Amino acid sequence: MTLTPLDWLILAGFLLLPAAVALSVAGRAGRNLRQYFLAGGDLPWWLAGTSMVATTFAADTPLAVTGIVARDGVAGNWIWWNGALGSMLSVLFFARLWRRAGILTDIELVEIRYHGRAARLLRGFRALYLGLPVNCMIIGWVNLAMAKILEVTLGWTRLTAVFAGLALTGAYVTVSGLRGVVLTDLVQFALAMTGALAVAYFALRAPEVGGLPGLGEQLPETTFLMLPAAGASAPGAASTLSLSAAAFVAYLGVQWWASWYPGQEPGGGGYLAQRMMAARDERQATLATLWFTVAHYCVRPWPWVLAALAALILYPDIADREAGYALIVRDHLPAGWRGLVLGSLAAAFMSTMSTQLNWGASYLVHDVYARFVRPDEGSAHYVRAARVATLGIMVLSAGVTLYLDSVRQAWELILQAGAGIGLVLILRWYWWRINAWSEIAAMVAPLVGHLALVRFTDVAFPESLLYLVAWTTACWLVVTWLTPPEPEATLAAFYRRVRPGGPGWAGLAARIGAPAPAPIRGQVADWLAGLGLVYGTLLGVGALVLPAGGPAWPYLGTAMVSGAVLYRRAGARAWADAAR
Repeated sequence: MTLTPLDWLILAGFLLLPAAVALSVAGRAGRNLRQYFLAGGDLPWWLAGTSMVATTFAADTPLAVTGIVARDGVAGNWIWWNGALGSMLSVLFFARLWRRAGILTDIELVEIRYHGRAARLLRGFRALYLGLPVNCMIIGWVNLAMAKILEVTLGWTRLTAVFAGLALTGAYVTVSGLRGVVLTDLVQFALAMTGALAVAYFALRAPEVGGLPGLGEQLPETTFLMLPAAGASAPGAASTLSLSAAAFVAYLGVQWWASWYPGQEPGGGGYLAQRMMAARDERQATLATLWFTVAHYCVRPWPWVLAALAALILYPDIADREAGYALIVRDHLPAGWRGLVLGSLAAAFMSTMSTQLNWGASYLVHDVYARFVRPDEGSAHYVRAARVATLGIMVLSAGVTLYLDSVRQAWELILQAGAGIGLVLILRWYWWRINAWSEIAAMVAPLVGHLALVRFTDVAFPESLLYLVAWTTACWLVVTWLTPPEPEATLAAFYRRVRPGGPGWAGLAARIGAPAPAPIRGQVADWLAGLGLVYGTLLGVGALVLPAGGPAWPYLGTAMVSGAVLYRRAGARAWADAAR
């Protein structure tokens, strides 16, 4: 693909924006770690929430969706659509708790919730595990996607593409901290959505496709199913392009609450918790997470899906199905639009990369270096360490990229490596009996189980999730009952600080003379209404834009009623809270 001077000018503008933002906030970011990693804790909901959305929209996402649709049809996207169940839990159950905890990283919660040597071991191990190998894997697949785009569109080698992308992002993140990240995210999200819409528009306009009617005429009807059909064949069957019922059950019934995955952490951890803790107050944290959930699942998916469907027609025989998206950019966008779309993909790439670098450095510096190595240094020292850690993660992740073959491959590996830990991350807020050894067992068990499945069975993803979750759950439950509970003083301090609800703390509250925990029945009803809003909107829009999508009014009607119920209940709850 040849870029015109206009394309290069537009692309250069996109790339210079983060540098300008970084320079404007560098002084403020360098004051202390709270400024560097939490932007001072004063972000409004719309800025924190948009940053969450931008972070989960990387260059890998449209490529991965293209590969998913080629393999399993539209319904294959339940591999990530299932995450709305957990995201709505974060909105209604966890956002306030994270903000109330008053901590710098979500891993710091470990030494507030637990006590002693096991808590220290868990904090250090989890920070290193997530901050280095897991974070480098995530950055690696984001890098891989951008490298594929630049290989196809500009003819760059993977090595050149990887180091160019990392250098662009690492430079401004190192200087600006989280405040620079979220400010650039705001513009980068708008650019990324504009680019996604443009790719879908020009792909559908291609003569070989013939618009939406052409999709319906040239692709099997099962390709457009948003839910798996009864009796659908196994994933990968080219004759149906439909998700299997077993895979759908694994995604919707297990994965969302059981597996750790960046941006879909059970209990709302990771960089989403970082934004919640950076919000101005508990209400702002809740609204930020709600905006993220609606935008992530209802606003963004359909331009990617339409482009992926067009790629099935335009490039039916390519070996790397994920590359179909990049080929559309190369072959079907006019001058000017090429630079804009490449710039939008670069913006999506940088928004995710910047968060991963900043988030990973927060673990290494705050939870390892400042906690265990050099605990008595001043703020300036730790900020310098954070900038060095950011650059170190950048270099290590470049090496990981060179060993990955597909984005989906990395997605599946991360999901299986964290299968089963989700229930512990949820219950630690609501059940006093969870202890540090419970979390340690839940982290180790899926790794052992995955190795056993690979070595001794033919069970493949996503069915493997069912086995791994059962195995991991059994392991951590056994370990929980074989190890002593946390000291009552630790539990009491946590309860008074965070004020979790539900029956799991009732006995402790009575023993220590604290107010009884608030019931959570109302939050469960709110959660169901929130799911009706999100999934009704998601499927309703799909029914409107997809050939053979069926009537949209049942879905959109469900969304409207659910939204009204949620709004009314939220208002009543706010009045009740104010009256207490």
